[in-house]
Amino acid sequence: MSGEPEFHSGFVALLGRPNVGKSTLLNALVGQKIAITSPVAQTTRNRLRGILTLPQGQIILVDTPGIHKPHHRLGEILVKNAQTLVRAVDVVLFLVDGSQPAGTGDQFIAEWLARQQTPVVLGLNKQDLVPAAQLDQITASYQTLLPSAPLLRFSAVTGQGLPELQTQLLQRLPPGPCYYPPEMVTDQPERFIMAELIREQILHLTREEVPHAVAVVVDRVEETPQITRIFATIVVERPSQKAIIIGHQGQMLKTIGSHARQEMQKLVSGPVYLELFVKVEPKWRQTPYLLRDLGYRLES
Repeated sequence: MSGEPEFHSGFVALLGRPNVGKSTLLNALVGQKIAITSPVAQTTRNRLRGILTLPQGQIILVDTPGIHKPHHRLGEILVKNAQTLVRAVDVVLFLVDGSQPAGTGDQFIAEWLARQQTPVVLGLNKQDLVPAAQLDQITASYQTLLPSAPLLRFSAVTGQGLPELQTQLLQRLPPGPCYYPPEMVTDQPERFIMAELIREQILHLTREEVPHAVAVVVDRVEETPQITRIFATIVVERPSQKAIIIGHQGQMLKTIGSHARQEMQKLVSGPVYLELFVKVEPKWRQTPYLLRDLGYRLES
C-alpha cells in the first residue's frame, strides 16, 4: 500500500458582488492572465475556468459574473448561470471586498448560499487596503453573515494569504483524478481569450454607457510561421457608441487595437496583426438570437 498522500481534485466557484476581485484572484492563483480585469462592474460574462495543479491535487476555479440585480436579458442570463453553477461545483469561494464592512449585496448572497447544499469558504480579499484599526470590525461584519463558513483573509494583488487559501480549498475537495494536464491553466479556446483581451481594452479606455453595451467576436485567425493575423468585430447597440469606439479620425479604435495586440503578443509566438471592425446591432442584449450568436446562453 502506497504511503503517498491522496490526490484531491474538483471544482470551485468564485462568487461575489461585482468588483470584489474575482478575476484578479483567478489570475493570481493560476499564475498568469487568463481573465480580464477592469474597474467596470460586470467585467466577467462567460464562465471561465482556471486550472491550478499542485502536488497534492488540482483545483479547477470557475469565475462567475458578479451577482447583481439584472436590468436586461443578458444580465438575467449571467445571474442565472452563476446560480446554476453553484449547485454543480464542489466548493464555493464567496469572495468579498474585505477592505470595507459587509453590505446589503453581501448579505443577499450569503442568505442565498445558506440555503444551498454546497460547502462555502468565505474569502476576504483586498487585505492590503485594510487599515489596522478597522481589521477586527470589518472581519466581524462578515463572520455574522455565514458563521459556519471558514473565513480567510488575503490579497489577490500582493499574494498575501494565497497559499493558505489554496490549502483550505484543497482540503474541501474530494479525492479524484487530475482532470487536466498539469501544464494547462485554462480550458478556454485561444479565440475566446483574444476576444476578451479586446473587450478589456474597451472597458479601460471608454466611459459612459459603452462598456456594458459591447460584445467582441473573433471572426478569423490566420496563422503562418511569420505572423498571426486576427480579425475581430466589436458589436455595440447604437451609432453613438460606434462613434465613441472609433473616435476622432479612428484614433480610439487604433489605441484599443494597439493595447490589445500587446496583450495578445503574450499568447502567441511571433508578431501579431490585429484588424478591428465595429458593427451596430440594436438592443443585442435583449435579443435572444443575437445573445445566442454572441455566445451568451443559459447553462443547464
